[in-house]
Amino acid sequence: MSERALMPEMKKDDMRPASPEDFFQELEVADVYLPVHTETSPVGPESRLVVYSDPRSAGADRFRLLQMRLRNLRASRQLKLLLITSPEPGDGKTTVALNLAIALSERGKRPVLILEADVYRPTLTAKLGLGPWAGLTDCFESGSDPMQAIRRIEPLGFYLLPAGSPVDDGSRILQSDYISRLIKGVAATSFDWILIDSPPTTPVAEILSLRAQSDATLLVARAQKTPREAIEESIRNLGRDHIAGIVLNEVEGLDTVYSHYYGYTNPEDRAKRQKSKGHQGLGLKPYGR
Repeated sequence: MSERALMPEMKKDDMRPASPEDFFQELEVADVYLPVHTETSPVGPESRLVVYSDPRSAGADRFRLLQMRLRNLRASRQLKLLLITSPEPGDGKTTVALNLAIALSERGKRPVLILEADVYRPTLTAKLGLGPWAGLTDCFESGSDPMQAIRRIEPLGFYLLPAGSPVDDGSRILQSDYISRLIKGVAATSFDWILIDSPPTTPVAEILSLRAQSDATLLVARAQKTPREAIEESIRNLGRDHIAGIVLNEVEGLDTVYSHYYGYTNPEDRAKRQKSKGHQGLGLKPYGR
């Protein structure tokens, strides 16, 4: 894999201003775009990235199970672009996307990209403890190359294209040719997986636009919190056949077995696990299969 920019070559006498379309050219060979910049995340227990910080926990084990199921599913169908969404804000879709990216990348051995498409409430850089940089919305407004905004996140081992500055009218971006060209561009590279962290399933028009660009959807819901009616409405809007699975977040009681097996009996271990409470239990259910 080599570094590669998607900026097209310009003739010396071509003085026209660059347009967003200039940055999305068809790639003749598959290659991962490796950014120059690397960001280092100060991963701590409060980050809730259990796959990295607490790999023997129940939550980390469930993400590894999800990783295995997705790879098995890919053996029978095209699966590279995975839309991750939820019926309502606060269901945990972004934290699920982060943990899944860590699991799929296998600590940097496989190239995985998170594309943050939640342009209303972008939170990824904050969750990673990183300062913001120009992302998707900023590149859209300035007409600059969005591929230049991709950075590798260490020590977690995945790549990130953040949403950038929040906007009030996300439909201008999410329902535009700009986003479809971007997704097509990154899909043409040899990223092993591309996880699209999207807004919740309303507004419907925007989620359907992102659905059209993806191969399958993971729907994230909170146990005992997300209304059943909201889940059913999301399933109707997304389509049963497009949902690869439902991730049931904050399931109580899964920790007990893991604590006994791995010997989490001393006060320090119990305190460590309490800091990541809420993502210790992750119930996974295949859907529509």
